[in-house]
Amino acid sequence: MTTPQTPGTWTRARAWLQTHPRAWDATLATAVLACMIVGSFADPGHHGGPKWGTRTPDAPSLTLMVLGAAALVLRRARPMTVLAATGALSLVELVTGDPRTPVAMCAVVALFTVAAHTDRTTTWRVALPTMTVLTAAGMLAGPLPWYAQENIAVFAWTGMAAAAGDAVRSRRDFVQAIRERAERAERTREEEARRRVAEERLRIARDLHDVVAHHIALVNVQAGVAAHVMDKRPDQAKEALAHVREASRSALNELRATVGLLRQTGDPEAPTEPAPGLHRLDELVDTFRHAGLTVEVARADHGTKLPAAVDLAAYRVIQEALTNVQKHAGSEAKAEVSVVRVGPGLEVTVLDDGPGHEGAPQDGGGHGLLGMRERVTALGGSCSAGPRPAGGFRVHAILPVQNHARQATAAEGTGNRV
Repeated sequence: MTTPQTPGTWTRARAWLQTHPRAWDATLATAVLACMIVGSFADPGHHGGPKWGTRTPDAPSLTLMVLGAAALVLRRARPMTVLAATGALSLVELVTGDPRTPVAMCAVVALFTVAAHTDRTTTWRVALPTMTVLTAAGMLAGPLPWYAQENIAVFAWTGMAAAAGDAVRSRRDFVQAIRERAERAERTREEEARRRVAEERLRIARDLHDVVAHHIALVNVQAGVAAHVMDKRPDQAKEALAHVREASRSALNELRATVGLLRQTGDPEAPTEPAPGLHRLDELVDTFRHAGLTVEVARADHGTKLPAAVDLAAYRVIQEALTNVQKHAGSEAKAEVSVVRVGPGLEVTVLDDGPGHEGAPQDGGGHGLLGMRERVTALGGSCSAGPRPAGGFRVHAILPVQNHARQATAAEGTGNRV
């Protein structure tokens, strides 16, 4: 049996310091002060490494070191101010310090902080004057010879601090940019998924409305006929009930095909019956003729092969328009359906000569005409519906064919190239 490992003391301490930046800066300032004090006792000028015990810092040098380390506690809050303060203290030490003490270490840390928290232009605008002034002060005004290694070390350490801070900032910005790009891509994927779900829900709602409204209207009419002639003409009642049965079976089949689209992986296999289109126009018209509606069809589409979306939309427009004629135009009305290919589009027109639409669909609060317009508009077409001057009702839809055919061809070409 294994026991969960607890984080070590150093891990816990580091996590605590990261959540308390001021405490971390105080700890860093203390460490820098300790390094400066220890370094002030070493004489680096001897061959074979530094020699200890030959130098002892005086009180002014210790004061400069303490002040420089104390300023580092505020390095995150006021980086430019801390750099100016530590640079001034280092400048004083370089000019007057004898023996030399490494107060410039404070300026190195402050310059690193500025470079890590500003842009590259600001970094070098600040770093170059700092490097130049401190090095020139040590060479020209300090007690050591201008070629002393301490003077060269000031120039090297300040330059490396600026470069290291800039590298840290660049890496942090790069990681942040990658994180933001990933979050933006995730948001875009979620928005696209929501948009597609909304479009699919709207499309399924339209299909369900078209299927239910059409077949239930036919069932209602035929059931009324059967009830009316049941006693006097039982043969006609049986025929009407047979049409009710056929319409209800068709409604169930189309509902099963539509709802099958909502099934997910692992569900029973969805029906494979193709979506309705103009190839089933005669079958659709026959259902209305059996219900007692006189329908005439004129087609001049010249055997045009329609994209699936356009074919389905044309079928649904005719279905909805004839359903409205059946429901609102009266039993003596006659409907005319025309499908004509005109230029780049397909024109679908449904006319009736009913006495009027007192219960017109636009007044009844239904969604048939609205769904019809939305379906056609989604394909880039136009749809109009309204009363005719001489009586009756007219539904006219123009569906683009060429644009969708080109898009389908382009999509197939892209798939083949991939």
